[in-house]
Amino acid sequence: MEPEIEASLTRVVTSQDEHSHTAPPPSQTTTVPLMSDRSFWGMVSTQFLGAFNDNLYKQLMLLLAIPAAAVAATQAAETGQGTVSDIQGWATLVFSLPFVLFSGFAGYLSDRFSKTPIIVYCKVAEIAVMLLGLLAFYYFDLFGTAGTWFVLFLMGTQSSFFGPGKYGILPELFRSEDLPRANGLILMTTFLAIIFGTVLAGALKALLFSNGSAASLAWGLLVCVAIAIFGTLTSLLIRKVPAAQPKLPLTVDCFGICDDARQLLRVDVGLLGALLVGSMFWLVSGIAVPTVNRLGLWLGANETWTSVLTASIGLGIMIGALLAGLLCRKGFGDRCVTLGLSGICLCLGILGMWTSNGHLIGYTGSLTALVLLGISAAVFAIPLQVYIQDRPPSALKGRMIATMNQANFTGILISGPLYQLFEWISRLLAWPISSVFWMMGLLILPLAIFYRLNSDRPADRV
Repeated sequence: MEPEIEASLTRVVTSQDEHSHTAPPPSQTTTVPLMSDRSFWGMVSTQFLGAFNDNLYKQLMLLLAIPAAAVAATQAAETGQGTVSDIQGWATLVFSLPFVLFSGFAGYLSDRFSKTPIIVYCKVAEIAVMLLGLLAFYYFDLFGTAGTWFVLFLMGTQSSFFGPGKYGILPELFRSEDLPRANGLILMTTFLAIIFGTVLAGALKALLFSNGSAASLAWGLLVCVAIAIFGTLTSLLIRKVPAAQPKLPLTVDCFGICDDARQLLRVDVGLLGALLVGSMFWLVSGIAVPTVNRLGLWLGANETWTSVLTASIGLGIMIGALLAGLLCRKGFGDRCVTLGLSGICLCLGILGMWTSNGHLIGYTGSLTALVLLGISAAVFAIPLQVYIQDRPPSALKGRMIATMNQANFTGILISGPLYQLFEWISRLLAWPISSVFWMMGLLILPLAIFYRLNSDRPADRV
């Protein structure tokens, strides 16, 4: 590492030690194998159930738009164009906005106090939010979509406070060599939860929506409440870690990007680059979901088989998470980032191909390409996430994870209008919706060519 970076990092750490007189988390030197660690399984279960709930609720919301979506689907199947994905863009905006607004303060709390009780309190808050969701559906005729969207905003708020504690605690609970495997398994189970949550929402809608009343879906929210309660219980399995900075003062900068984090990013170009590359990845991911939905409709698939296309990305990420964890443990983490970016570009290029007779690779080919896209995405994302978790000094991990959340969800916020721009360009040029994959590929291509992760860690660490 460059001497000036090392000296600057030392100043950051020393400054934080003046506020915190805590020793390194004792769990860093634990000899308990990861797969035998009760805290690990508590984290996996808690994250799985939270992601399951998020996607179950959001999908139930989207299912309320089925009558309008059916019309748009028919138009899309006939013309290759339509607006069926528009509501998803707005949902992404509503859910993502709290991460941009509140992640700074959430990061402050995760460093000022022990991350363990923060995780538990966030899960208790999830129970309250799901109860409000139940009421929003039950009184849908009174409050309309405003009630359900308000609850979606609260869900994003709860998740924004949960995130810094959830990711920041991993380096405090587990050894550095266990982080790739832990992240891989957590990411894999998270996408499994996304798939299961989406499928269960469809089953609940089919079971409960027979009378055509949105209020009948309120009974489905009982499932969400039960899952939130169970997730709160699993969070109690996570062992308590000491506060990173128990004397950290609350200042104005704590509500955005704190001064210590800005100083660290100014001198550690590698960490700054990882944050920017990660946010670009999430921007492209935000464009991918509505594009895949439109692709399925353009290929003439019904809503069920279109959902299968979207779920195939999650399947690929699950497979890629296991592969990335293995490669990182073998010391190939930095190369995985380059390999993953190259794979993403290749898959996007294949997905974008079309001929005068329609899509070049059809439904089956698209399904295969999307699975490979998910694998590439996981192989890229996991080493980068481990790097961002492990690189900062201990006293700054929570706020740096909050900064990562702000960067990632800023990218997701931008993805909505950018998708609309790409979709407009495709219509202007009379290109099919698959051409948007090429536009996404152009965003990733410079990263694949020029970005290289160097995971050499700072010499001075708390």
